[in-house]
Amino acid sequence: MPFHFCPQCGTKLQPDFRFCPMCGEKLLCPGDESGPVSSMTSLGPSPHERGDTSVAKTSNVTPPKRDTVVEPTLEASSSPAVKSPRLGELKHKKTFLLKNAAKAKKAKQMPAVEPLQEGEEVADTTGKKWRLVKRLSQSTTELIYEVSQSGSQSSSKESNQILKLQQMTLLLKSAVSLVDKWIKQNKMDFLGIPSCVGFGLHADSYRFLIFSNMGEPLQSVTDEDKLLSEKAVLQLACRILNVLQYIHSNEYVHANINAENIYIKQGEKSKVFLAGYYHAFRYCPAGQHVQYREASRTPHEGAIEFISLDTHKGAGPSRRSDLQSLGYCMLCWHTGTLPWSGLANPDQVATQKQRYMDNVPALLSYCFGKKSVSSAFQTYLTAVMALQYSELPDYSALQAGLSAALLQLGGSLEQPITF
Repeated sequence: MPFHFCPQCGTKLQPDFRFCPMCGEKLLCPGDESGPVSSMTSLGPSPHERGDTSVAKTSNVTPPKRDTVVEPTLEASSSPAVKSPRLGELKHKKTFLLKNAAKAKKAKQMPAVEPLQEGEEVADTTGKKWRLVKRLSQSTTELIYEVSQSGSQSSSKESNQILKLQQMTLLLKSAVSLVDKWIKQNKMDFLGIPSCVGFGLHADSYRFLIFSNMGEPLQSVTDEDKLLSEKAVLQLACRILNVLQYIHSNEYVHANINAENIYIKQGEKSKVFLAGYYHAFRYCPAGQHVQYREASRTPHEGAIEFISLDTHKGAGPSRRSDLQSLGYCMLCWHTGTLPWSGLANPDQVATQKQRYMDNVPALLSYCFGKKSVSSAFQTYLTAVMALQYSELPDYSALQAGLSAALLQLGGSLEQPITF
């Protein structure tokens, strides 16, 4: 089957694609007289919500010559989707992540990424050059380096930036002005959307992104087997729920919420970022919600313990998927266990999630044991487990319930999160 490439991000596409599944770019269809589309939709309110078709202009990038990872189509499809590479998040002052763009359905089937030499430079689409200072880590799908901007005279001590790569360019290229507008409209003090500094292609086989430093990963806390207090969990949940409402309003879902993708800014512990958009899915392209179709995507994508039952079944994740995943995280962070925590087989995990889907009291009883069950957890989980696939969640009610419980515990979103 012949392929062509997205003129914006270089992703390999099938001829019948109307949108790029990687960056959301509208593609030229047969018979169109206009030239290639060279802009990327900003992560602001979608056209059907704001009543216009404004886009943020970006520079064209040359399509890679080698195979690139193909994300699932924006419409329901009977073809299995290709699993995106995994994104690591860092606490270093300046780092960047390189991902091999070799096509593969599973990460374990991909060849090891060939390291770049320390001292080598990469250039983003604006022409800024970044020098690889030190390789920090490596996996089969990604490389992570500490970097510095070439020619910069600033001291490393005063920098509070990190540099890394990610597949889902669209979400993380969100214009700061649009985020600020959302914050003002919703009377918020902060929204944990990562700030993308730049991105580009390197050596025809690597794609990289550059980000501001988001602080410490929550995973570093949970790896120490610490149980988070109900107050801390509610603070995290409120912040993450704000981010989810924002990205959902722009036709995307995160689809892989877990502690590895959540960051807390050092010195500003009330600032919580949601990162890791490598499994992000456009659930509502052009305002049309995708249909529920099992086996339309690769099943079990993401962190097995926390993904939704929809994802286990290979259906395109929807808004309820993110909210249910957040509920699983809340339970695990506070109680340390879920009914399927000890299971490695994803089918068995899915069976257990199906068992508890319609029995929230049983799920809470298992997790809390002899301890008193949190009424806030129960209210939240009961609401999100009852959502229909394409139903619009009542974010205000969910946020109000969590915020009220947080207030009763003497907490607020402005307070530092303590562990």
